[in-house]
Amino acid sequence: MVRYAFLWKEDHDQGRYEAAKDRPCAIILAANVRETADIQVVVVPITHSAPAVDEEATSLEMPPAVARTLGLDAGRHWVRVTQLNRFIWPGYDLRPRPDVPERVDYGFIPQTFFERIRSAILAENKRTKISFIPRDS
Repeated sequence: MVRYAFLWKEDHDQGRYEAAKDRPCAIILAANVRETADIQVVVVPITHSAPAVDEEATSLEMPPAVARTLGLDAGRHWVRVTQLNRFIWPGYDLRPRPDVPERVDYGFIPQTFFERIRSAILAENKRTKISFIPRDS
């Protein structure tokens, strides 16, 4: 998990190129780009905002023990599985953690919660094609 200037799909659709704020994001995929040997990364945002009624099925609440282990605050946290940013690693939008400014990472999400995120993304993508917001340009 990293701190990242995440751009929401709604903001991107309105023509915005810069994120309104930095937030923790879970890296859900890292893959080599054959043509360039770069590493392309896909992240999902983690937010304090409880999901709206129409977002409940596409949001996962992070278990408090996981949030604590990763160094997040004591508030509630949700992962929005339909919001995906894609960028070439390390990218310009990684940000220092507010509590540990020399780091951009929070550590690894436990495998069981990572699998829940992955499964939710795959299920939602099967139901309705999820699009990525490209952040390289």
